[in-house]
Parts: sequence; structure tokens; C-alpha cells
Amino acid sequence: MTGLTLEQANAIIAAALRRSAQKGYKPMAVVVLDAAGHLKAAQRQDGASMFRVDIATGKAWAAVGMDASSRTLAQRAKDNPNFFVTLAATAQGRFLPQTGAVLIKDAAGAVLGAVGASGGTGDEDEEICIAGVTETGLQAG
Repeated sequence: MTGLTLEQANAIIAAALRRSAQKGYKPMAVVVLDAAGHLKAAQRQDGASMFRVDIATGKAWAAVGMDASSRTLAQRAKDNPNFFVTLAATAQGRFLPQTGAVLIKDAAGAVLGAVGASGGTGDEDEEICIAGVTETGLQAG
């Protein structure tokens, strides 16, 4: 696979929002970035606050930038807060190491991008991201 397609990004978002609706979660925003951290697709459900897209983007940007899920990054931030404060400053505020984003990988394990969500708890956000990736036939990491 050469890269994440718009069709795949839209399918990830659709599957993530379906999972959110099935679980009865609060209105969500879901953002998919490519491997270079560029926006591929984003949606914000009716009723989701104005910050949701920005938060979801920050989670996904951190994940793809550091090659790790945002859950992993949140733990690393607890262990090394000064480094992560510096990363956030260096990234001009785009870096958000909070649970709710996962890497998108192909069958060979190559990183295609990341998906982030915001609107529920970190666990809920992460759950719908994983569902979006796996239901699309890709691997979440």
C-alpha cells in the first residue's frame, strides 16, 4: 500500500462514529491524518463542541509524530513531563499526548497515519478510533 486514501479515511470515520452511536457516547469529532501529519478527513457530529476537532487533531498529530498511540504518549508524559511540555511548545500547541488516538497501519505494519477522536472520555475516544481502523481492514497501533 502506498498511502492512506481518502476513501479509507472516510471509512474509518464512518465506522468510528457508528461505534460511538452504538455505545450512546456524547457527540464526537473524529480526525484522520496521513503519515506526514496532514489532514486527510474530519467530521464533527451535531452537538459536539467547537474544540473537538482541534483536540482530536492534536491527539492524532502527537501519535503520528511520535509513532505511538496517544495512550502510550500520555503515560510517557507522566514519566517525563518536561520533555512533553517542550514538545508541545515546539509543535506550537498541536501536540496533545492524551488518550484518544491510535496509529493506522497496513497489513505489513507500516504507519499510514493516525486517527484521533474527542467528545467522550479518553477510553471512549480510543475505543471508537480502534473500531474505525479495524472495521476498515487496517491495523490499529
